[in-house]
Amino acid sequence: MKKTILALLVVTGLAFAAPPTYKVVTKIKIGGATRWDYGYLDSDNHRLYVSHGTQTEVIDTTTDKLVGTIPDTKGVHGIAIANDLGKGFTSDGQDNDVTMFDIKTLKVLGKIKTGQNPDAIIYEPVTHRVFTFNGRSSDATAIDAKTGDVLAASIPVGGKPEFAQVDGKGHIYANIEDKNEIIEVDAKNNVVAKRYSIAPCDGPSGLAMDPKKLRLYSVCSNKMMVVSDPATGKVLASPAAGPGMDGVAFDDGYAFSANGGDGTITMVGETSPGKFEPVATIQTMKLARTIAADQKAHKLYLPVAELGDQKDAKGRPQPVPDSFQIIVVGR
Repeated sequence: MKKTILALLVVTGLAFAAPPTYKVVTKIKIGGATRWDYGYLDSDNHRLYVSHGTQTEVIDTTTDKLVGTIPDTKGVHGIAIANDLGKGFTSDGQDNDVTMFDIKTLKVLGKIKTGQNPDAIIYEPVTHRVFTFNGRSSDATAIDAKTGDVLAASIPVGGKPEFAQVDGKGHIYANIEDKNEIIEVDAKNNVVAKRYSIAPCDGPSGLAMDPKKLRLYSVCSNKMMVVSDPATGKVLASPAAGPGMDGVAFDDGYAFSANGGDGTITMVGETSPGKFEPVATIQTMKLARTIAADQKAHKLYLPVAELGDQKDAKGRPQPVPDSFQIIVVGR
């Protein structure tokens, strides 16, 4: 199938290059608890931040070594970095707050109260604000990233928010998982400016953005990745992806869904103008369901733990204690 697609591109003279080949290049051992959520890649400072249960791990991506830990981030979901301010922020779901820290020293600078179960968190650079998207209270909290002051405690979002992205122009986009929608937040005015359906997607979780073409990639519980145009509010494509995915990343013209159900990544590309298709399947590990991309080094990072022989009451295999690690996928 891949050869057929490439042959058609050659015949028609379209300038769509063959996709690069990715594979697992190394694994970074972390250990400790086998609970995790999202990672955040700060390419400028060569640092990977990974949520890890009650703490946040910090890894140097030039050496693939753990260089620090931010403690007491209970139920941490996501990480946001404001490089222009020298600050970082974690969304602490169990404590209903944000931990603000210094990105050079990793020293905690303070705690900021949010809505209930802050999940996605993102820094909006035009307004210098941090927004948390709070799953249990179905709202967002806006924070002044310079001072840590709460500017808007509860911005209604009309459903259960999941992951978010910014366009660098003062807009934030977030998946609404239980409504199968994407919302656009006006960061300056702290309001939801518009929303649109991304059907046939069901249960969107992870969200990635093509920063050049300003397209959004949502991964859905019904094994598809929906590509949409936030400017028009239209769905452009819904290519198939794998099972059990939670995260998606974008790098160098391609979107990558982390399929924890079968231990793969589905790589989706634009194979002809306006047509999006899976172009490769990359083997990883079962449970590797979230993903972060280094858009300078063209590497992908997936937190995961090994599955063992022990099973829970429902017969599901359980992670091996102390096996938490980061899979690194590269070209």
